Amino acid sequence: MTPVRAGTGAAATGTPRPSPPPVPPAERGATRIADRVVAKIAAQAAREALAPLPGAAAAPHATVVVAQQTARVRVRVELGYPGDIGARCAAVRSRVTSRVGALTDLKVPEVAVEVERLHPTTGQGAGR
Repeated sequence: MTPVRAGTGAAATGTPRPSPPPVPPAERGATRIADRVVAKIAAQAAREALAPLPGAAAAPHATVVVAQQTARVRVRVELGYPGDIGARCAAVRSRVTSRVGALTDLKVPEVAVEVERLHPTTGQGAGR
């Protein structure tokens, strides 16, 4: 066997190495976004839709299941009362769908919004 000396070969002789053939896009691999990352995006989007939150309300929490480029999202929120609960939930659904779709390129066919607690926003307390 002939020993190879440093400084020899294609780089040393100035001969360019042939570049490998390009890999088709379908064979290059894929980017997978973890469910918990999508859940954090969804929770932040819900927080943005509800801002400002009532003083004692906990921040929204989301759980997500991602399968085949589709994300199913469940968001738990606490809302101020009295208020239009249906409109607030619709705003959360809309914001979560658009932000998750834009940031992750996932389809979001379903956003379930669970209202865990209502916080009185007036100084009267919970009773009538």
